Amino acid sequence: MSSALPAPSELRRIALTAAAACAPRLVRAFRSLPADLNLATKRSSHDLVTVHDRATEDELVRLLGEAVPGSRFIGEEGGARDTAPGPAGSGRAPGLLPDAHRLEWIVDPIDGTANFAHGFAMFSLSIAAAVDGEVVAGVVLDPVNKLEFSADEAGAYLNGVRFGAEAAGMGVDAAHPVHTDPPAEAAMNLVTSYPSAEALNLDGPVALERFGRLVDSYATVRRTVSGALELAFTAIGWADVTLGVDTNPWDVGVGQLLVRRAGGHYLALFYDTDGPERRPDHLAPCYVAVAPGRVAPTAVRVLEETVTARRAAESEPPLAGTLAARDNESAR
Repeated sequence: MSSALPAPSELRRIALTAAAACAPRLVRAFRSLPADLNLATKRSSHDLVTVHDRATEDELVRLLGEAVPGSRFIGEEGGARDTAPGPAGSGRAPGLLPDAHRLEWIVDPIDGTANFAHGFAMFSLSIAAAVDGEVVAGVVLDPVNKLEFSADEAGAYLNGVRFGAEAAGMGVDAAHPVHTDPPAEAAMNLVTSYPSAEALNLDGPVALERFGRLVDSYATVRRTVSGALELAFTAIGWADVTLGVDTNPWDVGVGQLLVRRAGGHYLALFYDTDGPERRPDHLAPCYVAVAPGRVAPTAVRVLEETVTARRAAESEPPLAGTLAARDNESAR
């Protein structure tokens, strides 16, 4: 194994291999008996976890750590952790790669656990590779529908075939051409999980008013509750717009890269600043993603109003603590 940190294209390949190895377990478990899922809640009744979440994350950490010894990890279930190289003969290199500490894998073993637990085929494995804090490659794999979205420095791919603005120009993506004239918002579809129950507690009735404006402005508003797939669908143009509030790095790590590599637009906002932002976008808790060739002024206004109101509310000590904790968690 080379002592240099793998290139983004190689990190993409490593992520694809690890995701594919874990996919059969989730396919077999999908729509199994509730007792077999060992379903439980985490922070609230809306935040579900199954026995397969942690087991899949542990397996991903093992596979990725063997592929690039010394990698660091942050995952939805296990939080931040490191892996140490194994002994000689274990399949791992006997020493740390000099640049390995620069690599962090951001892992969500089941993005859309509520869907997985309830037999709704809208969930995925998400693996992002970040080098020096910037996401450079990754995969979002929908194992049931056999949709393998991935991205690296060269572009975005579905099942190995490049798609997006540049690919369309090369004639590769004729099924998903880039619009030369943006369609009206009334002809577009939007996906969002806002307002969640937590957002309703924070924002109050105005959250429902904002949601109503989205419903009124767009042809269809869907609540699919699977952030990684929502962004993947936006990157390829199956969804026109995605709006996210109170997200985590594992929700958006790969998706924001897919959108950009496909030629779309990703607006990331933080609660604690309204000025120039130098933190990586995958750490931002709020965003609007727009497919190539589209514009979504209503979604952008709703997001900006939500974030501005949250910032103003920081003067109230309880809420200020909540928001600061959230941004700190997103930054880890």
